Amino acid sequence: MTKKLNLNERWTGFIAGTASLVVVYAASSAPIPLLNTYLQTLDLTSGDLSMTAVAYFVGCVISLLTFARVSNHLGRRPVSLATLALSAIACVIFIYVQNAPMLLIGRFVQGIASGLASSTITAYTVDNAPTSPKWLSAAVISGAPVVGLSAGAFGAGVIKEYSLGSMSFTYEIFIVLLAFCAMLMAVGPETVTRTRGVITSLVPRISIPRNIYYLLPAAISIFVGTWAIGGFYQAFSSTMAADLLNTNSIIVAAAVFACLMTPYAIGGWLSGRFEPEEAQRIGIVAFFLCIAAVIYSLKVSIMIPFLIATVLAGISQGLGFTGSMRSLLDKTSQEDRAGLLSSIYLISYSGAAIPNLIVARLASGFTLFEIAVGYGLLVALVCIISLFALSRNKRQHDLTEN
Repeated sequence: MTKKLNLNERWTGFIAGTASLVVVYAASSAPIPLLNTYLQTLDLTSGDLSMTAVAYFVGCVISLLTFARVSNHLGRRPVSLATLALSAIACVIFIYVQNAPMLLIGRFVQGIASGLASSTITAYTVDNAPTSPKWLSAAVISGAPVVGLSAGAFGAGVIKEYSLGSMSFTYEIFIVLLAFCAMLMAVGPETVTRTRGVITSLVPRISIPRNIYYLLPAAISIFVGTWAIGGFYQAFSSTMAADLLNTNSIIVAAAVFACLMTPYAIGGWLSGRFEPEEAQRIGIVAFFLCIAAVIYSLKVSIMIPFLIATVLAGISQGLGFTGSMRSLLDKTSQEDRAGLLSSIYLISYSGAAIPNLIVARLASGFTLFEIAVGYGLLVALVCIISLFALSRNKRQHDLTEN
């Protein structure tokens, strides 16, 4: 059962949810520009780097499958507070990391926290979102995580590059920020009434309302394609900077990742200027063209065109992903929202985890450029599938209208 909130309560909860999303994902991205440092200090391999992404995404998937609907029974706010606590625990692990297993455990716990954030904190944010403009909630829950990912990666890179503190100092900052978000969340409103059935809710299942089944092929293709590239950048941004762009700068490594993630918010904002299906179509075509440009830039090792193409890819994926999110959320009730969001992110994280798992197994047999080409072929495939599905949806809509 949902609760009726006044405007001040909604804005308090919306700000708390948005800030929490940004900080949880920022904390989860802090290790990314440092992976090349961990590679050297912990004696890791390219396969180990891919496994850090796999550990993160596996944690996300487990969290989404098992805990996604717990907030429907215990309440959004207490589960959101638990999410912030888990993120802080992961930061503590990274403060004391000394070997590859600890690194993987830290990424796994961060994955659990991010998965919970994807379902519970996003649902809390949407529950509290202002009713106008209509596209705001979809743009925020699509954009806040990637803004956080960018800020965390870039912040960690700046601290390391300019010796502003030890690697532990980065995680200590995030522990403080997570505590601040917990304070905001504690004074925010609860949006659902507690009900029985929490044990039953732990049974893994994918929850998607039947009335949006016809929208899934296009949306899933876009989720998988865009997040697969995000997983590639997460695992290999520091290596791309070192091996293909001829620089060992941690700032450049962070910038490579941030250039993909930060513009995502611009794409989310742009999606409000289009109908959802049009945003999906424009977004995925532009994304494919940008990834082709990224791959060419890597082949000839030219940094500026690579970064420009990456920025445009970030805008394109924000446009396509937010359009897909809007197409589904617009036809979903509040009671189905947490389950739908968990399913969306489960699909998205799987789209990032599976290619990275394959790469982890095969990394020793291919160069980094060849791996990038493989990801480009995946994007080409999902682009074709999504365009076909969107055309089919449009024909069905036109027949219904007539």
